[in-house]
Amino acid sequence: MTLTPFSFTISLHLTTIIIISLATECPVVAALGSASTVAVTFGTGTICGIIAGEPTQRVQCYQNGLNISVLPNVSFEAISGGTSFFCGLRSGGFSILCWETKTSMNSSFRPKRIYFKYNVPLTDLAVGDAQVCAREVDSGIARCWRGGGGSPFPSPGLGLKFRAITSGSGFTCGILKNDSTVSCWGGNKIGAEIQRQYGNLSMSSLVAGDSHACGLTRTGFLVCRGNNESGQLDVPSSSAFEFSGLSLGSNLGCGIRRRNGLVLCWGGDNRSKFDYDAVQGVSFESIVAGLNFICGLATRNLTMICWGPGWSNGSNSTSDLPLGMVIPGPCVQASCNCGTYLNSETLCDGSGNICKSCQTELPIPVPLTPILAPLPSQGLQPFSPARKGINRLSLAFLIVGSIGAFAGICTIFYCLWAGVCGFLLCRTHNSVQPTLTGANIITTVVDNNDSIAPPLRSFSIRRNSSQRLGRQRSGSSSSKHAEKTQFFSLSELSNATNNFSLENRIGAGSFGVVYKGKLPHGREVAIKRGETSAKVKKFQEKETAFDSEIALLSRLHHKHLVGLVGFCQENDERLLVYEYMSNGALYDHLHKKDNIEKGSSILNSWKMRIKIALDAARGVEYLHSYAVPPIIHRDIKSSNILLDANWTARVSDFGLSLMGPESDQEHMSTRAVGTVGYIDPEYYVLNVLTAKSDVYGLGVVLLELLTGRKAVFKSEEDGTGPMGVVEYASPRILAGDLRAVVDRRVGVPEIHEAEAVELMAYTAMHCVNLEGKERPNMTDIVANLERALSLCEDSPASLSSRTISIPSD
Repeated sequence: MTLTPFSFTISLHLTTIIIISLATECPVVAALGSASTVAVTFGTGTICGIIAGEPTQRVQCYQNGLNISVLPNVSFEAISGGTSFFCGLRSGGFSILCWETKTSMNSSFRPKRIYFKYNVPLTDLAVGDAQVCAREVDSGIARCWRGGGGSPFPSPGLGLKFRAITSGSGFTCGILKNDSTVSCWGGNKIGAEIQRQYGNLSMSSLVAGDSHACGLTRTGFLVCRGNNESGQLDVPSSSAFEFSGLSLGSNLGCGIRRRNGLVLCWGGDNRSKFDYDAVQGVSFESIVAGLNFICGLATRNLTMICWGPGWSNGSNSTSDLPLGMVIPGPCVQASCNCGTYLNSETLCDGSGNICKSCQTELPIPVPLTPILAPLPSQGLQPFSPARKGINRLSLAFLIVGSIGAFAGICTIFYCLWAGVCGFLLCRTHNSVQPTLTGANIITTVVDNNDSIAPPLRSFSIRRNSSQRLGRQRSGSSSSKHAEKTQFFSLSELSNATNNFSLENRIGAGSFGVVYKGKLPHGREVAIKRGETSAKVKKFQEKETAFDSEIALLSRLHHKHLVGLVGFCQENDERLLVYEYMSNGALYDHLHKKDNIEKGSSILNSWKMRIKIALDAARGVEYLHSYAVPPIIHRDIKSSNILLDANWTARVSDFGLSLMGPESDQEHMSTRAVGTVGYIDPEYYVLNVLTAKSDVYGLGVVLLELLTGRKAVFKSEEDGTGPMGVVEYASPRILAGDLRAVVDRRVGVPEIHEAEAVELMAYTAMHCVNLEGKERPNMTDIVANLERALSLCEDSPASLSSRTISIPSD
């Protein structure tokens, strides 16, 4: 089965890059025990397909003359069926859901999730009669679940690496990566016999049936092995690469001829019953088998046709099933090496394309009836598949593995030398570690709400002369400060703050204390006063931070950035006047003792927390994508996200901010600054700054919103020392145990919130990847949080097709 570019790897190697390039191709085969976009549950006569032309590539089934809805209404890339159930692989490969088809409640099948791990994507979903198997994308290791007779189906072990797998009745087989030979496992002895008969034959594809398996050799010839009681191994004479698709039933096999898409069957006691005149002239895109009937996806209109002695509809067996159009392959955002299906963008509703197979030339569908241009996709897709074509996160797969290996060695050396890795930087769920240079590392540990700010030094910024379209242009030179902001005298601001009294103190920023003030005309403002110090070093820091904030804020105007009202510069005094944010800092609502004891009720809803996350992300996105030149904040944290009277979140404190490069590919070297718990580990170790450093800080904020924990806190569960929220939450979330970390003050998400919280959690996981190249950009983060908020805003009544994603079993 294919791998969509939403899947993410932890350790990247050159072989991984090769696997991904191959995986973006459409499957050559489709059968009872192999991944496809159609599936047969032969024991209940249920036919299912992934529906085309809708915002989400959802699954729908046909049973006993009725269409059956399948929950949840989210996108899938592959499905596969067994005796009385079928399973689906979520787009991205991170989750497998299964549905029993013996009974349906309220005309819908209810899901049970059997796999959920976002950092280990799967492919090649293969359902046998009772077992479910799939292959890890990166490693090629096969994993299996369920099984017959109450016994779990075994996995083949970690030593075997596969490039394809398929399941039959009580056995599963795969093609090994190293030599392309066949290896089988399971309790059924027929699997061992199939493996013995294939011997050292090199195979390019393999499909399992009830008690036999067929496939194409590396030279393209059809070969079947296993039980031959009904002649199912007696394949028709054929030339190399004659077949483009295979499917096996109980005692027969069928294939699609490459040149015309027609189906040819062999073996079986009543093989003639599979050769209906009505389908002899029909071209098919793919076929899938029950024990004694065949279903195919017709090229002419991409609808399902079933026939054969075991098909319950009798004389109507060759009629199109009322499932509607089914996609002929998974919708992917990666480029297609061998071209795309005609109308594939319409079939995917703008969320990608369907790739043709490079191994065989499949029939080309005739033009379909035009479909009106769809609205922007609303399906739950990690990192916005409908935005800007190819998802930028797919670029992370191009990181050369040697970099990760070198980084790991250097980090081990650094951890032994500095002794701080375990507390600040190391992550239990990511094997890639940042590399170490000879840069100066700041190891000062301060209060969680304070910043690390080493002595500033001069640096150069490389910037393209070209500017991005759509950005707001405004002057940024110091000569225009007065034109942009109001000048205040020290006496005016002293009077506004009652002579900077303790009662008016409301917080602290990157270079001074913040006071609440009231101007003569009654306007409430926040006034930041730089620290008064005789030390030249401190004065230089204050001066630099002061100039930075004026230079940036005087030209930035956005609803999710705190606005600058004016400034004061008298002798050694440096003061900045901001819009007053009456609801204070996000940090206070999440972590201050008074708020925890009383309960900050406005934040005790998942919808509100996701909205605040979205507001903050939009503010950072403006800095990265629309400011000219772009700006890197360098100190994104919950205490720098303020809430106005309407509870709109705004990013504040630009004292450490720098004007950045024009793209993520360019970067600058500058000594690391920021706050403990929020500092990008890559920036901290390498002193290399990119916009992805802000992404890391925002990811920590998202985890604070999810868990209610500080960025660095003392664990009360095991009595250990300080722990980072990243180290606390990541292993649990990646293990699928999101329920264990969500803030109990908000509680377990309601049915219409669960998918939204899950989406925010896994967005956060990608934000805190150790390597910056593996993190999403702010545009993708905003898109995901917009989707999450829309899920929360849906009423429960409109969410009848959704399900809670947080596991309870």
